[in-house]
Amino acid sequence: MDHPYLMFLGDVADQLAAKTADGIVYWRAEWCVGQVRLDGCAADVRLPDMSIEDGAKLGAKTMVIGVANSGGFLPDHWIESITRALELGMDVASGLHVRLADIEPIRLAAEKHGRSLFDARHPTRTFATGTGVKRTGKRMLAVGTDCSVGKMYTALAVEKEMQARGMKSAFRATGQTGIFIAGDGVSIDAVVADFISGAVEWLSPDVDPDQWDLIEGQGSLFHPAFAGVSLGLLHGAQADALVLCHEPTRQHMRGLPQQPLPDLKECIDLNLATARLTNPNAKFVGVSVNTSHLDEAAAAAYQDKTEQELGLPCVDPHTTGVGRLVDAMD
Repeated sequence: MDHPYLMFLGDVADQLAAKTADGIVYWRAEWCVGQVRLDGCAADVRLPDMSIEDGAKLGAKTMVIGVANSGGFLPDHWIESITRALELGMDVASGLHVRLADIEPIRLAAEKHGRSLFDARHPTRTFATGTGVKRTGKRMLAVGTDCSVGKMYTALAVEKEMQARGMKSAFRATGQTGIFIAGDGVSIDAVVADFISGAVEWLSPDVDPDQWDLIEGQGSLFHPAFAGVSLGLLHGAQADALVLCHEPTRQHMRGLPQQPLPDLKECIDLNLATARLTNPNAKFVGVSVNTSHLDEAAAAAYQDKTEQELGLPCVDPHTTGVGRLVDAMD
């Protein structure tokens, strides 16, 4: 996917629906020229508002549909905007479940104007099953107590910290937002279950002995809907280092009010036991918490309490940085 990107937000009803665009803009703002918002759009990713025509004049090469909605569908009234971007010489990329090429007006417009359609959620190759064979290099995997607790953010923050220290490192994306940020990757939740661990082995192959691959986690072993993806990631990553990600004010699993969050120690123990199937030396190096819903004093107290209880560094990557996690990754 070529950049600069033009972010298309459509007319989504809230900010969370634009989380894909939010992530891209936060980590790759220099790749983005502006945002397109239709009437009624409630999201704003802090880019200049503009028309698709304005974006084309500013040199945008790919219009990214930077939204995620329940069911992953593309509303019919967005089709006109997408075909207009194709007419103006842009490629179009999407992280939705629906394939752009399966929508006839979009497919025909892309063919007519010689443009490419990218469906980040859908792998374009097949994978072998996992083998568990040890690979060269070192790997970190972010795991979570729940979905949307900062696994991607933590892995990207560790990559940034390592690169600032002159360490060899690479972020390995396993979700559509991460793929837009990295420029490549595999959307693991679209891989057939038997091949998830093999896809992660392919994503993070043999590398130099001193390189760290920082693998984006997905879901949680404790989430009834997504535990299977989390399990395949743990086995395929063969992680040397694990980081537990958590949002301390959440009362239950996201979307499941009947499902309580796991105890942090319980979560660490299960992830560690699972990870050691393919890497007997796997260990936790720290905890990464999102304290955005706590005041400064409460956030500091929570981190101190967590450190004392677990004997691991506890950081908020946004407010305190991840330097102590990197220090623990020997």
